[in-house]
Amino acid sequence: MRVGRIPYINCYPVYGAIDAGVVRIEGELVTGVPSALNQMMSRGQLDVSVVSAVEYARASERYLLLPDLAISCDGPVRSVLLLSKVPAPELGGQRVILSRSSMTSVALLELLFESVWHARPAFAPGDAELTDVARFGEEAHEARLVIGDAALVLGAGRSTRDDRPARPAPDGRHYPYVYDLGAEWKRWTGLPFVFAVWVAQRSTSVNRALAVHAALIESRSWGLRHLDRLAERAAETSGVDAGACREYLSGLDYGLSYAHLSGLTEFFRRLHATGRVPDGELTFLGGR
Repeated sequence: MRVGRIPYINCYPVYGAIDAGVVRIEGELVTGVPSALNQMMSRGQLDVSVVSAVEYARASERYLLLPDLAISCDGPVRSVLLLSKVPAPELGGQRVILSRSSMTSVALLELLFESVWHARPAFAPGDAELTDVARFGEEAHEARLVIGDAALVLGAGRSTRDDRPARPAPDGRHYPYVYDLGAEWKRWTGLPFVFAVWVAQRSTSVNRALAVHAALIESRSWGLRHLDRLAERAAETSGVDAGACREYLSGLDYGLSYAHLSGLTEFFRRLHATGRVPDGELTFLGGR
C-alpha cells in the first residue's frame, strides 16, 4: 500500500503518532504537496491519500471517501490567504498569482471573485511554498494566493478580516488587504469548508484500505491529545511561534461531520453549477 501525505503543518495531527512510532500503518508513506498527490492518485500511483476536495469532485467515480477524516474549518483557516494591495473587488483586470499547489483553494478563490467580489482578475500560476516566499517580490502582481506553511508565516500577526491594514510581508512588499478564504466562505454561505479529504482508489483492497483508515483515525486521536507537542514541532519547521501554531492547529477540524458534509456538498454544487466539476455523489469506503 502506498499512502500519500502532505508535508504541511496542518497534517501533523493526523500523521504525528505515525511519525512518533506510536501508531503503525500498513503501507509506505509518500510525501507531496496537494497538487502532486492529486496527480499521483489520478494516475493510480497511490492507493490511499489525502487529496484536494476538488480532486475528489473531479473524479468521484474512481475514489471512495474515508469516513470521518478531512481538513476543514468553520470560519478562519489561517493557512489559505489572498494577500492584496487593493480591496478584492478592485482586482478586476489585475494580475493575481495563484498557488500551483492546491486545486481547492484556487477553485474557492475563483468562486469568491465571481459571486462575492464581482471582479475578474487576470490569474497567473505561481509557486507559493515556504521556500518561495523570498522571491515573491520578483513577480509583478497586485495580489497572490498563498497556502499552507507559507500562508501561516506571512499571515502571522495579521488580521484576516476584510479591509484591515496588515504589516508588510517579510520580503518588504506591503499587502494591506488580507482575506482568509475559510472566513470568506463562512461569511458567504454560513457553512464550514472542507479543503481536503482522504480517499482510497476503488480498485484498492477494501480490507487493506480500512486498515489504513483505522491507523489514521488512531493517529489523529493521539495527535489531538498532543497538540502542544505537535505545535512545538511545527514552530521548529516554520519559524512561527509555538503558541500561534497551537492556535492554528486547534482551529482546524479533522473530522467529517454532517455539518462539514453540508459545506462540502454546497461547494461541489457551486462548482458543478459553474461547469468546473461533473455531477457526482459522495461515496464512502465500507459503505458508511
